Amino acid sequence: MLQEKLKDYNVILASGSPRRQNFFRDLGLDFEIRLKPVKEEYPPTLRHFEITNYLAQLKSLPFENELKDNDILITSDTIVWHNDEALGKPRNAEEAFAMIKSLSGNTHEVITSVCIKTKTFQKTVYATTQVTIKELSNKEIQYYINTFNPYDKAGAYGIQEWFGYIGVTHIEGSYFNVMGLPTHLVYKTLNSIVNG
Repeated sequence: MLQEKLKDYNVILASGSPRRQNFFRDLGLDFEIRLKPVKEEYPPTLRHFEITNYLAQLKSLPFENELKDNDILITSDTIVWHNDEALGKPRNAEEAFAMIKSLSGNTHEVITSVCIKTKTFQKTVYATTQVTIKELSNKEIQYYINTFNPYDKAGAYGIQEWFGYIGVTHIEGSYFNVMGLPTHLVYKTLNSIVNG
């Protein structure tokens, strides 16, 4: 099992996301949380998974000179890709409303990239999931924004919340990726690294 293979390593999760932290706990992994501020900006020429790959790698840079031989650093980024545009986290209620309104009655992609880095090695993997949302009324959108917290979520929604229960009609790909981490990919990649 992966836990056993990682027993001589120090896994560092550089994410303040409670969902990602729970995933690591649920995978049965011992890890520490280490956070460093990063300005999440990317070149405007980047598209689709290039954006999340770039940002996941960008988040790993502040750790570059402090990784020890047995450290494995994991950084990650998620966007919603819709109408040829990246939707990140909304800054206010107006932005959240506009984002959800644009997703209503449409299919979008959720893309998450994960950068796994050691002192001598770096690998970035990503997953995409297609999510179809029903036509939402303005009242439903407003209720979700008022009742839940859309501000820490790419695309302004959490699939694991009320929004997902009533709004998501079809999903193609990893459900957990939409929550913020393609757990199957993280597990597979970590296994391949410690196996050499």
